[in-house]
Amino acid sequence: MKQKMTVNNFKRLLALGVLSGVLLTSCTDLEIEATDSIFLDANDSTFQGIEDPSSFLDGVYNSLNGFIGDQTNLFALSEVTTDAALIPTRGADWGDNGQWRQLHEQTWPTDHNFILGTWNQWNGLQFQASQVLSDLTEASPELKANASFLRALGTWVILDNYGQVPIREVTGSPIDDPIVLRGAEAVDLIVADLTDAINGLPLAGPGSGNTRPEKAGARYLLAKVLLNKHVYLGTQPDPADMAQVVTLVDAINAEGYDLVGGYFDIFRPDLDNETIWFLQTGVGNRIYNGLHYNSTITSGGGWNGFSTLAEYYDLFEGDPNINVAGSGQEERRGMVPLQGLPVGSVAGANGDDNGDGFIDGSSVGRGFLIGQQYADDGTALSDRVGNPLTFKREFQDAQGNTSLIGNDETTGIRVTKYSPMFDGGFTNHEIYFRYSDAHLMKAEALFRAGDTGSATALVNELRVLREATPIGSVTAQDIIDERGRELYAELWRRNDLIRFGQYTNDWTLKSPSAVGDTSRNLFPIPASQLLLNPNLTQNPGY
Repeated sequence: MKQKMTVNNFKRLLALGVLSGVLLTSCTDLEIEATDSIFLDANDSTFQGIEDPSSFLDGVYNSLNGFIGDQTNLFALSEVTTDAALIPTRGADWGDNGQWRQLHEQTWPTDHNFILGTWNQWNGLQFQASQVLSDLTEASPELKANASFLRALGTWVILDNYGQVPIREVTGSPIDDPIVLRGAEAVDLIVADLTDAINGLPLAGPGSGNTRPEKAGARYLLAKVLLNKHVYLGTQPDPADMAQVVTLVDAINAEGYDLVGGYFDIFRPDLDNETIWFLQTGVGNRIYNGLHYNSTITSGGGWNGFSTLAEYYDLFEGDPNINVAGSGQEERRGMVPLQGLPVGSVAGANGDDNGDGFIDGSSVGRGFLIGQQYADDGTALSDRVGNPLTFKREFQDAQGNTSLIGNDETTGIRVTKYSPMFDGGFTNHEIYFRYSDAHLMKAEALFRAGDTGSATALVNELRVLREATPIGSVTAQDIIDERGRELYAELWRRNDLIRFGQYTNDWTLKSPSAVGDTSRNLFPIPASQLLLNPNLTQNPGY
C-alpha cells in the first residue's frame, strides 16, 4: 500500500533493499558481531537497539573502504559507463563474460553483477545507519550525527543511481514490503539527515585527519544533493537551491578548506587543506588496474586493464600525441617521465629494492600516460612479447578495426593520479570529497543562477592554479569539461554527465542503441528485488 511520509516519519525508518541487505556482498573490512544488535530471542526478530553503537559505526565506516576503494560496483558504474574509462578485452585478459564491455557500451543487463552489488551495498549502509538512529539505540549526539550522515549518503547513492529507494520501519516485521521513496520524498529525507549531521558533527577543519566526515563533509554532500535536486524532481534548477549551494561552499571555505597548488601532491598520503574526506583504503586499484604488467617493479607490475578515450584526453591542453615535460600540457594532464627519481629525493617515497639508485616506481607517470614508457633507469620498456611499450590513442583489433575485443597489450591511454612510489601504492589514503569539487559546484550554482561573471572568475581561479589558459566567459560546456579535467577517476563523471544532459551522448565504442536513450540515466532495479518487494517498479527501458 502506498504511503505519504513526512520527514518526522522518515527519521523512524530504515532503508533495506533486500531481506538480507545487511549481508554485504563486496570485499570489505566490515566485521560486526551478531551480538551488536539486541534481539528478544532466536525466534523473534524484533529490533531492540545497538548494544555498542560506537564499535558498530566503526564497522560501518570500515565497510565504506570496500564500497569506494574497489574498482567494481559504484566506481565501475560511475566511471566505466562514461567517456572517461573503458576496459577492452586484450586476448583473454579482462573478458569477464563481457561485464566490463557492457558498462562502457551502456548495454548492461538487469542482472549485471555490479548493478546488484551497488544496490546491496548502499541499501545495507542505510539499514545499519538507521539502526543507530533508532530511539532504541542509546548513542551520543555525535554518533547519531555520524549515522545521519551515513544514512543520507546511502540513500543518495541509491536515489542517484536507481531513482527509487526502499524504506523499512526499524521495528517492523522483516516480511513486510518496504515502502519506496522517489523524487521529492527521497530528497527530503536526505536533506533532513544532512541537516542533522551538520548540526551534530564536529568542526575540526583541514589537516585533522578527515577519515570521518566533519561538518564540512556533510555540507559538501548537501551541496552535491541540492545541485542535482532538479534531476531527481524532473524540474529546472531552483534559484534557492543554487543559493544554498553557494552558502554551503562558503561555509566549507570559512573552515579553512581551500584550493591548493601542486595537483598531484593532493593525492599523496599527506594531510592538506584540499581534502575534505578521505578513506583509509589502499589506492592500489587506482594505480595498477591501468598500468601494463611491465610498467613498474612495485607490487609485481600492473594489471593492464583500465584506459580512457582519446576524446577525453583531448579535453586537456597539450600535444595530443605526446605527454612529456615541455610538450605544453597543463598540470592536470600529468606527464610520462623519461626515468625515475634518485633515491632520497622525495620525502616519504619508497626505497630502492633492485639497487639501481632510483626510487622504486618513480618512473611511472601521473595523469594520462601515452606513448613510450620507461623503466626507473631510463630504459625504454617493452611489452611481454618484446614490442615497445607504447600506450596508444586507439582501441583496435588485429585487423585495425576499432573494437573492445581483440586488443593487444598497448592500446589505450592509461590513467593514474596516485603514485606507486609511495608504499607501493597501497597507502590507505583515497580521497572522496575534495574542496576543488566544492569550488566548481559553487561556480556551477552561480552559473545556473545567471551570474556568469562570478562563475567565470571561479573557474579561472582554478585553471590558473592548474597551469591552464583562462577562459573568456564560461559556458555550460566549459563547466562540465572543467569538472572532467579536475575530477577524473574520482567517481563523479556519470553524475556530472547526467546533470548536464550528456550521459546519452555518443562516444567511441558506445553502442549505437544507447545513444540518445535517456532510460540509461538510471540503472535497472535488480530483478530479484522486484520479486521481493512489489512496491518497487522497474525503471523505464528495462
